[in-house]
Amino acid sequence: MTAAGAASAPGARRALVLLSGGQDSATCLAWALARYAEVETIGFDYGQRHRVELQARQVLRARLQEMPWPGRLGPDHLLPVDVLRHLGATAMTEDIAIAVQHDGLPNTFVPGRNLLFFTLAAALAYRRGLQVLVGGMSETDFSGYPDCRDNTLKALQVALSLGVDRPLVIETPLMWRDKAQAWELAHELGGDALVELIRAETHTCYIGRHDALHDWGHGCGACPACELRARGWQAWQAGPT
Repeated sequence: MTAAGAASAPGARRALVLLSGGQDSATCLAWALARYAEVETIGFDYGQRHRVELQARQVLRARLQEMPWPGRLGPDHLLPVDVLRHLGATAMTEDIAIAVQHDGLPNTFVPGRNLLFFTLAAALAYRRGLQVLVGGMSETDFSGYPDCRDNTLKALQVALSLGVDRPLVIETPLMWRDKAQAWELAHELGGDALVELIRAETHTCYIGRHDALHDWGHGCGACPACELRARGWQAWQAGPT
């Protein structure tokens, strides 16, 4: 879909996008803006090491309002949820080396994070009359987090809808896309301008390095998030094989 085509016929439903400040959530925000008449955003300060992503959120919101979806971006909501830091140390919230745990999951996994985020988003959506929750979770290129899986989020959609006694839809546009396809989706939605915005202004690096701009974006270049992002960029730049 071209940017012009995406902007032509917004749906009547209103959406709330989980916007972290990273590549995936920024792409999903553009995806939602192309589909819904009004889109609000929600972010979470949970004591993450890569707090620079919270600054990136505001840059993204300001710049996305210049894209082909004028008037659709509504208010932003930033919630403190530092309770996650009190449930045990992870490499996302503490200055410890990234490693694989005894259960096979990386220690960047924050147990319950996405479950809590969507629960809080559902409560806010209830208050503000929003029907769709949008997240950048993917089961294609990911670190194995169980709360990013399609089945988890389908089950959560049912539970949240029952919990607020009204239908809520959880949309995950990247669920079956790898990182190269995520870059391609951004290009389909907003052309070179959106790709450059995501490349230069989003933050994905787990370590929080934002001092060097690589061809694929900011980051340390060595953590799992940077490696995934760099491989996806290179594959997309190389084109179909």
